[in-house]
Amino acid sequence: MKIIIVGATGTIGKHVVKALEANNEIIKVGSKSGDYQIDMADLASIEALFEKIGHFDALVSTAGDAHFGPLPQMTETEFRKGVDSKLMGQVNLVLVGQKYINPKGSFTLTSGTLSDDPIIYGAAVAAINGALNGFVKSASLELENGVRINAVGPGVVEESPSYFPFFPGDIPVAMHRVAQGYVKSVLGGQTGQVFKVI
Repeated sequence: MKIIIVGATGTIGKHVVKALEANNEIIKVGSKSGDYQIDMADLASIEALFEKIGHFDALVSTAGDAHFGPLPQMTETEFRKGVDSKLMGQVNLVLVGQKYINPKGSFTLTSGTLSDDPIIYGAAVAAINGALNGFVKSASLELENGVRINAVGPGVVEESPSYFPFFPGDIPVAMHRVAQGYVKSVLGGQTGQVFKVI
């Protein structure tokens, strides 16, 4: 399969690449590295990406920035950072990508557990994760030609120790387990699902 991985060199993305690279053609996309570079908050950048790559079988996104910080000091600009990047960036990968994806292909987006299990300082991220989950469930009803869409919603991962203090009582998730959530989405048959990895 020809698989596009957006965020391929990131904390999660590099493990997804390793999990899927056997017997597949992996196209690595990042903000500053990889085979192609895009700005997740720029629709024109996303459109240009698909024009260059052309048709594909699966797309995985582990990319997108969002603001993490105290609600009393949060500004609209800080909140909107995640709306423009993590939310609309991933939504636009689907809106544009559906014109290029092969029949029976799949999209896999990344949300996270904060939509259901919130933490202090996580209001913006929780809202965006919830919106992504809703988009995936609804979009699965309308994608054509047997194309599937799912999200993977990991908890705090073991390679992000700087976030551990904000997740009291949570056991960091092993990267191997996180990567398998994406493998399940890409190689499995389900659609409209949010695969939580906690």
